Amino acid sequence: MTDTGGMDRRTELRDFLQSHRAKLQPEDVGLPAFGGRRRVPGLRREELAQLAGISVDYYVRFEQGRNPHASQAVLDSVARALRLDETEQLHLQNLARPVKARGASAPRPQRVPAGLRQLLNALSDAPAYVLGRRGDILAWNALAAALLGDFGRLAPEERNLARLVFLDETARCLYADWEFKAKGTVGLLRFDAGRHPDDPRLTELIGELSLKSADFRRLWAAQAVEQKTRGRMSFHHQVTGPLHLDFETLRLPDDQDQLLVTYTAKPGSHDITALRLLASWGSEPAPDHTRSR
Repeated sequence: MTDTGGMDRRTELRDFLQSHRAKLQPEDVGLPAFGGRRRVPGLRREELAQLAGISVDYYVRFEQGRNPHASQAVLDSVARALRLDETEQLHLQNLARPVKARGASAPRPQRVPAGLRQLLNALSDAPAYVLGRRGDILAWNALAAALLGDFGRLAPEERNLARLVFLDETARCLYADWEFKAKGTVGLLRFDAGRHPDDPRLTELIGELSLKSADFRRLWAAQAVEQKTRGRMSFHHQVTGPLHLDFETLRLPDDQDQLLVTYTAKPGSHDITALRLLASWGSEPAPDHTRSR
């Protein structure tokens, strides 16, 4: 973090690259494994530079954040050498060549389009909600509240996915594979930090979670970044018992900082019967107002 309250981009870039170098061994990438004790785990800087086709001095300056004008070709070469996936490549791009904020440094208020709210409420058999910057829960339908918790009873500043996952014992019990959910939440938060390193609220959130949760500190230190677009999530719900749902995550085309998350059950399964039970038991959807955070 910087003195101005934002994330230190140079430190983030260095830690990200060092972490991914540590995950690769010379033999993994076709380099000879020389004998003797290695001072650092994984690839040395010299080996990574060789794989990327750039000089060692250039790579050292790049890893230390002292080369803010690295070309796209260099970024692509380093990403290939480190075997980064698509999300990790985007994160590297955000750290190495950040987009300068226009005008005021404060992020613009996020508005959930009226049509999207209508879509949420029309999904009567599918829990669905909208995530904004920092994992803020901006909107949800009644079934999402019945499945995940009554967000409407929380203060607006408490409606945050990461805060709930790491600081709420109810959420820890809800997710059958809590570690999987926690890793995905941290990966999404780190990706957001790469996009918005000067967001003071994001820095404040990361600081709070680091102070209050040892699990968050452990996962944050792993430097994982990810955007899970689809998968399967299992729950231990107090009303229905075990639930196994498929999730889809869609990024809004006109606001890349908003994600629509939906859960669905296979037709004819116990899970869809359980969702219908929850729908009859459920809570109210999100009130229609603009979030200013």
